Amino acid sequence: MRIAVLSDTHDKFPASLGPQLAAADEIWHLGDVCDPAVLRTLETLGPPVRVILGNCDSEPGWPVALELERAGVRFYLTHIPPARAPAGAHAVLHGHTHIARDDRDAAGVRWLNPGAVTGPRLGGASFAWLTVEDGKIAGWKIAPV
Repeated sequence: MRIAVLSDTHDKFPASLGPQLAAADEIWHLGDVCDPAVLRTLETLGPPVRVILGNCDSEPGWPVALELERAGVRFYLTHIPPARAPAGAHAVLHGHTHIARDDRDAAGVRWLNPGAVTGPRLGGASFAWLTVEDGKIAGWKIAPV
């Protein structure tokens, strides 16, 4: 399974991003969509879209966090990174910092951030490709926007 992970679009959706994301099996947006029209644009691309509430969002129907399982891997999606990973999570995916991340904590939980589509703090604008196969994260690749 190949999942496009993005965060911090802040009202903007670059036209060049659409064709790339359309090739995903799913799209996960980790918050700070801001303008719901950006989410509607994502939904027209075809793959199922999951979204969580960021600190700049005001959509009451969006969850603050999601717990998802794909191919035997348990993911916790949130905008602001928590102090520690929730019990049972294999990976925590977050946005908010505008800095791409791929770390492991002492318990072996993977912490992943795709960077930011708008306003990156280090490097250029980015999103990430997450590949999940056979009960493990087979790939995490930061991609330029």
